[in-house]
Amino acid sequence: MNIAIFTDTFLPKIDGIAVSVDHFCRLLADKGHKFTICCPKYSEGEEPDYGPAIQTYRFKNTSLPSYPDVKVVLPSQKKILKAVRDFNADIIHIQTPGLLGQYGVLASKMYGIPMVGTYHTLVSEQETYLSFYRLLKVDKLLDYFKADKKVKKRLEKLEKVEQIATGGLKKALIWKLTNKLYETCETIITPSEMIKQELLEHDVKKPIAVISNGMDFTLFRNGAVKEVPQRAPKLIHVGRISFEKNVEIVLRALALLKERFPGITLDVYGDGPALTSMKIEARHLGLLDDVTFHGFVSRETLPDVYPNYDLFLTASTMETQGLVVLEAMACGLPCVGVSAFALPELIQEGRNGFVVKPGHHIDMAERTERILKDPALYKAFSTQSLEIASEHNILECADRLEALYEKVIADYRSDRQKGPVYQPVHPGEEGGVIEQ
Repeated sequence: MNIAIFTDTFLPKIDGIAVSVDHFCRLLADKGHKFTICCPKYSEGEEPDYGPAIQTYRFKNTSLPSYPDVKVVLPSQKKILKAVRDFNADIIHIQTPGLLGQYGVLASKMYGIPMVGTYHTLVSEQETYLSFYRLLKVDKLLDYFKADKKVKKRLEKLEKVEQIATGGLKKALIWKLTNKLYETCETIITPSEMIKQELLEHDVKKPIAVISNGMDFTLFRNGAVKEVPQRAPKLIHVGRISFEKNVEIVLRALALLKERFPGITLDVYGDGPALTSMKIEARHLGLLDDVTFHGFVSRETLPDVYPNYDLFLTASTMETQGLVVLEAMACGLPCVGVSAFALPELIQEGRNGFVVKPGHHIDMAERTERILKDPALYKAFSTQSLEIASEHNILECADRLEALYEKVIADYRSDRQKGPVYQPVHPGEEGGVIEQ
C-alpha cells in the first residue's frame, strides 16, 4: 500500500504523536508498504534516517504565540500534489486536527482517496492555549515576579476569571470543530477504549477502532521486577511540560512527601510552555534542592533513565494513552496518576499503582507513601506494571493498523463500484459525481 500521512507534529520534535507515527511507518515499511509524511519544518534537529520507502515533505510554518511547540502550517499545493497524487496514495491517514490534518481532508476529497484519522489528543482539554491570557502572553509576566507572591496570585486569579467566563464555550466549540473534521474519515482510530467512549458520548457517528500506540520492547528491554528502595526514594515524571499536564500537583505532593521521607527527590524530564511556571512553583514550595528539571532529553536515552527511579508520578488529565506511563511500566515502575481519560487503563487501581481525583495532591502523596512503605505491595505493583505493559507490543499494534488500512481501502473501492461515486478532480480538469 501507498500511505500518505498528514501530521502537525513530527520528529525531530519529540511527543507521543511523533513517536507513534515514526514507529508505525518504520514497521510497516519493513513489510513492504510505502509512506509519504506531510509535516512541519523545524529549524533545529536532524531529519530521521529513513530509507526509500518513507519520504517526508516539510511545510513552512509559524508558532502559536501561547504554545511555540504548536505549528501553524502554511499550505503548499505543490507538496500535497507530490505527497498524494504523484505518490499514487491508496489511503490518507491524518494524525492531528490542525492545519495539516485539514490539508489531508482536502486532499482526500480532491483526489477521491479514502481517509482514516487517529484521535491522539483531546483537543478540548487544550483550550487554555486559546485564552487571551496566554495568547497575549500575560502569563510571561510571571517571569518578572518570581519572588512576589502577591503579584503571582493576582495573575493566577486573572487566568481563573477568564477560564470560568469562557472555558465551557471554548470546549464546546472545539468539540464541534474536531468532530466535523474526523467525521470525514472512513474510520476513526483511538489509542484507548476510554477515548472511544468519550467520542461516542460527543455524538461521533463514524466507526471507531481502538489501536494502541504500542511499546517498542526492543528499546525498553531492561524491565525487571523492582524492590522497594532501602535509601531515600527517587521519583520521576516524564513528559511535555505544558499546563494541562498539571505538574504543579506532583510538586505539591512532593512537598508533603518530603516531610515523610527525608532526602526524597523528584526528577522532571521534558520541556514545554509551562516549564518556567513549574520552576517558580518549586521555588515557592521550597523544593529547589529536591527537584531537578532536566529539560529535553533524547528519546534514545530514556530506556536507561527509567530504571534509575523507584516510582512514576503524573497528574495529567488529558492522556489519550500515556506513552511515557507505558515506558515507565515497561521498566518495572509502580505508578500513581489521576482518574482521567486513559490513565486508569494503564495505572490500574490496586494492581500496579493508584489513581486519585484530578488536582488532589494530598491523596497523591498518601498513595505514594503507601506504596513506598509496603515492600510486598511495591514488588507486586512492579510485577504487574511489567505484565500490563507487555499487552501493548507494538508489533501486534502495527499488524492491526495494517489490517485496518486494507479493509478501509477495499470497502471504499467496493462502494465506488456501486455508484454514484466521487470522481477526483485534478488541477485543470473537470470532474464531479459520476453515475455508474
